[in-house]
Amino acid sequence: MKLLRWLCAAAVLAFCSCNKQPDKVPVGQQAVQEAPQLASQIPMGEAKWEPQLLSGFYGIEGNSWRWTARQFSVALRPPAGAAQNGAVLEFDFTVPDVIVQKLKSVTLSASLGGADLGSETYSKSGPAVYKKDIPATALGGDSVKVQFSLDKAMQPNGDEHRELGVVANSVKLTAK
Repeated sequence: MKLLRWLCAAAVLAFCSCNKQPDKVPVGQQAVQEAPQLASQIPMGEAKWEPQLLSGFYGIEGNSWRWTARQFSVALRPPAGAAQNGAVLEFDFTVPDVIVQKLKSVTLSASLGGADLGSETYSKSGPAVYKKDIPATALGGDSVKVQFSLDKAMQPNGDEHRELGVVANSVKLTAK
């Protein structure tokens, strides 16, 4: 008899614990999800960083790169220590052969927070890096906006409906 009571009690306890409802959170007290932190480096083949590509970037191609328009911009997080020591901006890109054939050369300029970073002219196709020192005084906030501009780009024609500038591979701010 004791064994039968013990088995019944164990079965009731097991049944009750299996059907336990999860604790309910009162309305208005749900956990707040944190917004993803901005990155200092953006590889163009990773879609998760698209919110930081503010304007002038087209979709991912070849799982690793994107065409740009003539003007394009990106938001970056300054790396640790940049507000004290400055940083280096690097835009890794490719000047496609078709751009050199049609336009002969392109001049890329950039500004960060409204401050002009200078320009570089590219007249040969192939890989290129636009690299500029950024002073610490420009890197005090949680993010910076970098605006890039090409002096010219291929205009839409035929089957291509996009304005084509250069092929972006990555953009990053690294600490000095």
